[in-house]
Amino acid sequence: MQWYYSPSTGKVSQGKEASWNDRLGPYATREEAEQALEKAQKRNEQADAAEAAEDDWGEPASWEK
Repeated sequence: MQWYYSPSTGKVSQGKEASWNDRLGPYATREEAEQALEKAQKRNEQADAAEAAEDDWGEPASWEK
């Protein structure tokens, strides 16, 4: 059985106890589910950094200076 984390309650459960829009997972272990918010924050930071790097096109074109 897999583990899930509910952001609204802060609880970890084994199995799908919360609705799909109030659970993170699945995770293989309880410990992984307990770290769900930290993992999501790291993924968001990585995605934001990748998006910022993608938006950096270097020097503007000569007609934009």
